Amino acid sequence: MDRRDPAQIYGVLGNPAKHSLSPLMHNAAFQALKINAHYVIFEKKSEELEYFFSSLSRQRIFGLNVTLPYKEKVIAFLDTISKEAKLIGAVNTIKRTPRMLLGLNTDGEGFLRHLNEDLQFEPKDKVIALLGAGGAAKAISVYLGKQGPKKICAYDIDATKLSALEACLKKNFKGINFVQADTIEGLCINECDLLINATPVGMKESDPCIIDGKFMHRGLLVYDLIYNPPETKLLALAKKLGAKTANGLGMLLYQGALSFEYFTGRGAPIEIMRRALNEGVKRL
Repeated sequence: MDRRDPAQIYGVLGNPAKHSLSPLMHNAAFQALKINAHYVIFEKKSEELEYFFSSLSRQRIFGLNVTLPYKEKVIAFLDTISKEAKLIGAVNTIKRTPRMLLGLNTDGEGFLRHLNEDLQFEPKDKVIALLGAGGAAKAISVYLGKQGPKKICAYDIDATKLSALEACLKKNFKGINFVQADTIEGLCINECDLLINATPVGMKESDPCIIDGKFMHRGLLVYDLIYNPPETKLLALAKKLGAKTANGLGMLLYQGALSFEYFTGRGAPIEIMRRALNEGVKRL
């Protein structure tokens, strides 16, 4: 790109969004590839969204990541969304082309890439326990469903969300073995290969450990989507008991890398983005 041209603008939309780590990894990637672009934070109130989306062209905004609480609400402002975004019912990436606004969802694919590439875990024929049935759980479940797991057993305090998740997966993945657990104990974690925490429990210091240690074992991979704090009580206990652990920073990295590639058409410099995120976490 000609450096004399005005910089293209990208950013993350949410509320709150000021503590997002996304600008660190995207700006590091732009700099490494010598792309004339900046990535910034757009913290907007709900009533500001309509005007914001109508002004993207004037502001030279070419792409957005979307975080809470707008992943579902932004769909109303888009011209089209991807098949995966339709399945999930949420968008976390928006690309502006000369003719349209395209909505995508890279959360599930980002999660799967972290599982495959960094953790060397293949979901096919595995037994998976899932805590939570909200937006994040749905995004990763859609991608897990594609891989042919032996069983997904899920629990959520909200039975309506749990039933909606089951309906979505069974409609789109014929023959999937999805089980609703009535309690956390009913997840049968001692029989599982992968345990995923897709709830916010663990973000606060006062939060309890969501799983009793007696259910965990050495052959288990415990994945907590939370990355701040980097080690929740769940992960600390799992590590103490000899289980393999991972937090959500890898998912953040890979969903961001996928977004970057959609935005720019260039391969994402993964290790540069990873270093930027790791440095950012130290400052949280």
